Amino acid sequence: MTKHFAPLPLPKVGEETLWVKQHLGHLCCDEPLASPRFRGTQLAADSALAAFDVAGYAAKRNEVQPLQKRGASALSPWIRHGHLSLPRIWESVAGPSRDMEKFRDELLWQEYARHTYARLGKALRNPIRYQPRESESTVEPWDRSMNCVANVLDELETDGWMVNQTRMWMASQWTVRHGAKWRAGEDRFFQHLLDGSRAANRLGWQWTVGAGTGKAYGFSKWQVEKRAPSMCDNCMHCTHCPIEKWPKENNLGVATQDPRLRSIQNVATVSGPNEPRISGSSEAVWLTAESLGDDDPALRAHPDLPVVFAFDEPLLRSLKLSGKRLIFLVERLSELAEARTLTILLGNPIEILSGMKLAVTYAPVPGWRARANEITPTAVYPWPWLRVPGNESVASYSAWNKR
Repeated sequence: MTKHFAPLPLPKVGEETLWVKQHLGHLCCDEPLASPRFRGTQLAADSALAAFDVAGYAAKRNEVQPLQKRGASALSPWIRHGHLSLPRIWESVAGPSRDMEKFRDELLWQEYARHTYARLGKALRNPIRYQPRESESTVEPWDRSMNCVANVLDELETDGWMVNQTRMWMASQWTVRHGAKWRAGEDRFFQHLLDGSRAANRLGWQWTVGAGTGKAYGFSKWQVEKRAPSMCDNCMHCTHCPIEKWPKENNLGVATQDPRLRSIQNVATVSGPNEPRISGSSEAVWLTAESLGDDDPALRAHPDLPVVFAFDEPLLRSLKLSGKRLIFLVERLSELAEARTLTILLGNPIEILSGMKLAVTYAPVPGWRARANEITPTAVYPWPWLRVPGNESVASYSAWNKR
């Protein structure tokens, strides 16, 4: 395999945190520490899927505390990075019909978010349908003297994960109650969430603050007492709670809709190829952060080829992610290095990968498409869609799901 840039040393299993500190620490927003709850390996992903029991999911998915009452699957970090594909999970999980219906609806919501982001890209930063009220206030919207806020943010910043209920709490507290700019709050989530994606994360914020539906989610003490009553017990604000009442109704303005929400001219730019698109022989598999799993189509199609992974240094420098997010990726790379010949590069992917004959799996991410157009892989394999994108409206989940 042609090498244009010196590769980084390979990480060893169990030493991923030290490796990130040494080679990627300058790109992190904090001291790199691994999530105590989530490992980035394929083994961890497979074990989590095998252990998940969907029974009770419909009733318990929004429970927050105590932890043993939670019904959320917590599979999202491995879904985000392709250890577990949505079709695999769809077929693997079985249980009571009510729980299966709700669980599969959540899988479809993930797919819907990918469809929407694949169309809009950076334009998903713009309100989809309605403009939330925002201010220039410098007051911190997340007051850690409130137990509910402190508990949730501790889990976000330590584990790199939150249940959907608490994501809505924090997004509502940020924008609906305080009027802070939702994109700044979404960026805070994105820094720490192991499942952080501009697809699901950004779309979730839009829906919570009312930009997607015109009706914002109101966070109040009532939700905390219902979903996590112990948080209020010893809170300094228990008798004078700042979220005792529902937040005031926000008057949402009508936003200019992106016409791509309704339809697009070239569906293939969103869906990618329906079958392998091969223009020549490949000398390596280019693995991306969108698709790190053993079932990556390009990886499976070329079991004997070496693998290359490129950390996008300019992008990471601008994002300043938490070290736990990078450790999660490196844990998978150290595991992979024990089974395949692996090269890890750091730099601008267009510069360090151009000229290589690469096989890769299509990723439904506009940034990947832009880089792939410059790198020109010799083989591009289809993305494992749960529903292959068409020209249906993605202006709302209900409109998309009518298909």
